[in-house]
Amino acid sequence: MKKKALIVWGGWDGHEPEQVASIFQGILQEENVEVEVSDTLEAYADPEKLKSLDLIIPHWTMGEIEKNLVNNISEAVMSGVGIAGCHGGMCDSFRNNVDWQFMTGGNWVAHPGNDGVEYMVNIKHSSSGLLEGIEDFKVVSEQYYLHVDPAVEVLATTRFPVVVGPHSLNTPVDMPVVWTKRWGLGRVFYSSLGHVANVVTMPQVTQIMRNGFLWAAEGKGLYKGMKAPTYGAVGNGNNRVYSGMGDSN
Repeated sequence: MKKKALIVWGGWDGHEPEQVASIFQGILQEENVEVEVSDTLEAYADPEKLKSLDLIIPHWTMGEIEKNLVNNISEAVMSGVGIAGCHGGMCDSFRNNVDWQFMTGGNWVAHPGNDGVEYMVNIKHSSSGLLEGIEDFKVVSEQYYLHVDPAVEVLATTRFPVVVGPHSLNTPVDMPVVWTKRWGLGRVFYSSLGHVANVVTMPQVTQIMRNGFLWAAEGKGLYKGMKAPTYGAVGNGNNRVYSGMGDSN
C-alpha cells in the first residue's frame, strides 16, 4: 500500500517555496509515495485527514497560523504521522506559535553574513544511520543559527563563528544542522539547509532530505496500535493536566 504525504508551501517568497515543494514532490514520487501539494494552511483543517497520512512536509516561512491548525498537526504527529522539512520552511514558520517550535525542535534566530556564506556541514557519528555514506561538505548559503531543543538527536553540525558579528567573542559552538526527535509516536526530521531551490538540489542535501522523509514516514507503521502520549501531570501532581496543545498556563 502506498504511503501518503502532504506538502504545504507558502509564506515568504524568498525561500522559493513553490519550487522547493516541487523538488520534494519529485523525491517522494521517486519513492512511490502518493503526494498531495497545497498552497494554503487550510490543508491542515481536517484532523482526521491528517491522521490518515504517513508524512507531513511543511514549507511555509514567516507566517501566522490559527492555533487549531497547529493542534491538528500536533495531534496527527502524536498519533504516528511523520513530519519533516527544512530551513525556514519548518523552523521559521510561525514565530508566534511556541507549540509549533516545541514540536519541530527549534527555531531560527539569525544567519550571520546573510546569504553567500561559505561554511562546512560536519556529519556526526551517532546512533542514527540516517546520514550514513554522506561525507562532510561545504555549502555557500545562509548559515542558520537556531535555538534548539536539547532533546533532539543531532546528526550534523556547523561551526560558528564564520562571519564576524556580536556573537564572535563567544566560545566557538557547533550548531545543529540536521536533527531528529520524537513527538508522541511521530518522528520529526529537520535540516537547516535549503535556503533556495539550488541548495536543495545539491546532491548531499537532496539525499539528506530523501533519507529524512522516508525515515519520518516509516514511523506510523512501526507504532501502529500504540496509544499516543499526551500532556499529563508532573511534579507534585498540582500541575495542570493537558490533553492537547495550545492551552494557556
